[in-house]
Amino acid sequence: MSTGAIVALSIGLFLLGLIIGAVFAAWLTQRKIKKQLDENPPINEKMIRVMFAQMGRKASETQIKSIMRSMKQAK
Repeated sequence: MSTGAIVALSIGLFLLGLIIGAVFAAWLTQRKIKKQLDENPPINEKMIRVMFAQMGRKASETQIKSIMRSMKQAK
């Protein structure tokens, strides 16, 4: 094998390794994010209404909107 062929093969294998690594990292990241969203779903207005109902209160629309605004600002 000539030196040029060895260099070309080395570069090709390096690029192949980079591509495989990038695909694996993207798959792993997607899986991790999906797991976190399943365990900790984002809070929506329906969940706030349920929390108020569990406390024995009837939440007004103003209170719900206020809580949603404060949660968005806290991010």
